[in-house]
Amino acid sequence: MIVTPYEVSGTLDYDRIIEEFGTQRITDQLKKRIFKLAGDRHFLLERDLFFSHRGLEWLLTEYERGNPFIIYTGRGPSGHTHIGHLVPWMFTKWFQDRMKTRLYFQMTNDEKYFFNPHLNLDDVKQYTYENTLDLLALGFNPEDTYIIQDIEHIDMLYEIAVEVARKVTFSTVKATFGFDNSTNIGSIWHPAIQAVPAFLHSWIYGKKTPCVIPCAIDQDPFWRVTRDVAEKLGYYKPASIQCMFVPGLKEGGKMSASDPMSAVFTTDTPKLAKKKVMAAFTGGRATVEEQRKLGANPDICSVFKYYNFLFMPDEKDLADIEIKCRSGEILCGECKQILAPMMMAFLEKHQAARENVKDRVDEFSASRLREDIKR
Repeated sequence: MIVTPYEVSGTLDYDRIIEEFGTQRITDQLKKRIFKLAGDRHFLLERDLFFSHRGLEWLLTEYERGNPFIIYTGRGPSGHTHIGHLVPWMFTKWFQDRMKTRLYFQMTNDEKYFFNPHLNLDDVKQYTYENTLDLLALGFNPEDTYIIQDIEHIDMLYEIAVEVARKVTFSTVKATFGFDNSTNIGSIWHPAIQAVPAFLHSWIYGKKTPCVIPCAIDQDPFWRVTRDVAEKLGYYKPASIQCMFVPGLKEGGKMSASDPMSAVFTTDTPKLAKKKVMAAFTGGRATVEEQRKLGANPDICSVFKYYNFLFMPDEKDLADIEIKCRSGEILCGECKQILAPMMMAFLEKHQAARENVKDRVDEFSASRLREDIKR
């Protein structure tokens, strides 16, 4: 098993990841506390798909004391958005809406340029735009959502990044990210840039403000470094809440933008998405007779996991399909025939929303913050 910000492979053991990363599991008590403050429940938390955290109890205590927080998350725009990217963004929107707070969303287009020799600057800028459309198609409110593009907005980030960079040694980034003497200096510098949005609100408005970062667990090393320097710079340590990976359509691993058939992309045609679903890996038996007798295994089935992560938020619906799967009442081909139209309808709706936000991108730009910085 390998889990880093740059590579995820092997059979994932989330208990082991928690132990190795030093995060904390989200308990039932903590979930109840979140739901009470939010005035609502979310199935991704109920199902432990958001499963781990750093500093979340402290953040909620501050919130209860009347000290509001901001949310920070982001995307490295190295390709088209796939369904797996949307899941934590959907949770982020729910959390933002329920807690009535501001979101800073960082597009780390500089990072992807540093790390991927096959991308030029025009590529990462175009992917930044395309990925932004996918984010906005989920219905974020421009009044409380600020999209930071690292290359475009470096003037707003640089001063804090310089402060962070002076506190982080090369030894630290080598140990944390696996860098060596062949790593370009842009990559070595980037963790300082990625730390900035956690502190940006406090810096602009002159008041220490708590921050929480929803993210996939592979991004946690960035926040370990950020938390290490936060108090030295006069800021709160950012809290974080980590989710599991939406699995790929093939056996094992996570959904990968680098393997087109392992993922359903938001730019796929509904027809292509159906083809991918119908070819997906399942937990079925070798023969129909065997499956009718022994049932299938939804624990390893990518189709069932799509239901779990996105397409069946209702617990009764999910339990019903699981019972039918394990009992052999439903076969894998039949189950795929249920998911495929769900996926197609989702894409059609998302792509229509994507078109509708094309003339609204500037409304969400972090460029608006420049006026507040001048004050």
